[in-house]
Amino acid sequence: MPEAPSTTDLVQIKEIREGVIVMKDDSLRALVQVSAINFELRSSDEQAAILQQFSAFLNAIDFPVQMVVHSRRFDISTYIAGVQEATAQLSNELLKIQAGEYIKFVTELAELANIMAKNFYVAIPMSLASIAVEGEPKKGFFAGIFGSKKAGATAQQGISPERLAAYKSQLQQRADLIIGGLSGMGLKGHMMSQEEVSALFLELYNPIVPASQPK
Repeated sequence: MPEAPSTTDLVQIKEIREGVIVMKDDSLRALVQVSAINFELRSSDEQAAILQQFSAFLNAIDFPVQMVVHSRRFDISTYIAGVQEATAQLSNELLKIQAGEYIKFVTELAELANIMAKNFYVAIPMSLASIAVEGEPKKGFFAGIFGSKKAGATAQQGISPERLAAYKSQLQQRADLIIGGLSGMGLKGHMMSQEEVSALFLELYNPIVPASQPK
């Protein structure tokens, strides 16, 4: 009976260095975290302007991107515990009663509405075969498709700090283009750091299921 694949076999990430995700095929990824706006609350003119800006943004980029929405049930247990702790320090009995009613209301609302926390990301891929590094000959079109022995050797030896700095610089340029294009729609973004990317994938592969809310 064949052995079940391990988690490391299923995860396509080889390492994360300086915020750059290195895949097992030696391609690279950068992540831009983006804020959100409430499109439904905008006027019809504002909605039309946002859609026009989004269309212009898509036409301006000349490289592939992936837009990801990460949804998780919102865990209010920490918030409720903080309110309960603050309530216990109150000396006014009326305020304690009101705080207790507030805790009950928020808890019931979270159970009925199934409140979700959403985070938005733009993943920027980059193939090493398509990257021109200063001091090295530029690879041709077919090298980018079929690869090369040198690219395979690079994958086995790992990426040197100098090459990684050059790759990260080009990823940052793409990220800046993404951030600039999204800013026209009122969205804010930033290229995620080493700590942020590591924490994100730790949460993705080790999800914490919210416990039952206190009654």
